[in-house]
Amino acid sequence: MKIQKKINSSLRKRAGFTLVEVMVVVVILGILAAIIVPKIMSRPEQARIVKAKQDILAIESALDLYKLDNGFYPSTDQNLQALVSKPTSSPVPSNWKSDGYIQKLPTDPWGESYQYLNENEKLRIFSYGPKGKEGNSEIGNWNMDDKS
Repeated sequence: MKIQKKINSSLRKRAGFTLVEVMVVVVILGILAAIIVPKIMSRPEQARIVKAKQDILAIESALDLYKLDNGFYPSTDQNLQALVSKPTSSPVPSNWKSDGYIQKLPTDPWGESYQYLNENEKLRIFSYGPKGKEGNSEIGNWNMDDKS
């Protein structure tokens, strides 16, 4: 019985971590955080860029369907809204799909509208990107392969 008490009492003394052990763990976690956090923090912007590229590809596909049905792309003045509701300005599509080509126009990941230009059937679909109109960070259907 005395031996059992000695074993139990020695186990209780060793049942926790010392202050030094806890401090070592805290220092190691701090070092890991200093290395990993900056890498993780850059990922949200990359995710936004990928989403913008996917949206542009989806809009481009909808525009291609519009052209298949009507023989031409919407004009710059008609804008991307022509994919959601039938344009009334010239050129008016004669074979516009009754439920539209997309449900609603997406906004880019930075909360702005996607831009659209039709220059003689050469389409430019783009977002101003993370820096907005003032920056030089456009993401468009002409630079989709750029690594950002």
